[in-house]
Amino acid sequence: MTDPLDFTDKTVLVVGGTSGIGNGIAHGFRERGANVHVTGTRASADDYSAEEGSDLSGLTFQRADVSEPGAFDAVALPDRLDVVVLCQGTVRYRREEFEREGWDAVMEVNLNSLMDCARAVRPRLADGGGSLIIVSSVGAYHAMIGNPAYAASKAGAVSLVGSLAQAWAGEGIRVNGIAPGLVPTKLTKVTTDSEQRTAGAVARIPAGRMGTPQDMAGAAMYLASPLADYVVGQTIRVDGGMTLS
Repeated sequence: MTDPLDFTDKTVLVVGGTSGIGNGIAHGFRERGANVHVTGTRASADDYSAEEGSDLSGLTFQRADVSEPGAFDAVALPDRLDVVVLCQGTVRYRREEFEREGWDAVMEVNLNSLMDCARAVRPRLADGGGSLIIVSSVGAYHAMIGNPAYAASKAGAVSLVGSLAQAWAGEGIRVNGIAPGLVPTKLTKVTTDSEQRTAGAVARIPAGRMGTPQDMAGAAMYLASPLADYVVGQTIRVDGGMTLS
């Protein structure tokens, strides 16, 4: 029987795939045989290091700083795309998101660029009946006292999944999403670098641990696989049960 999680000869693009969750997802597909392309904000793959949590071995890199409006238009997309994962994201701390500059900076990356990327990859995904996966956050489902732009943008990303899924299903494109819980990345260092904050956060997670990029990769591969052929417009919370209460 054919392995539904075998992505041999499939082409995958992970926007924001140079570190953290995106990098874990990229390598999940690579380990299952896919030809994986990733984008990041730096000039070349040599500008990333393992010490920062980046592993670009076996991945094809292109620069795309999606904080710049229209930047994704310059990306040379592969001729074929079977799976696209949009994993870009940013956050501003110290209440910067309450000011217009901080609000706009977060919204540009976390929401506006999602639509820019989705619009750009749509024709290639339609050619082969591909899968588009948008990575948001469980922050979409609850108030975040110091980060109104982050929470609002992630809620917008969840809504976008449904809207694009409904609009593009007839073209053979399945759009779904993943809402990660607490995963140690550059964006969550404000919590994970503090032993006290980490302990408090983990105490609220029924699974008893933080998530990993590999946990997110498992969900992404499921959504991109034939196992999820009838899953359309859904955002899966991959959070160890954190949002159950």
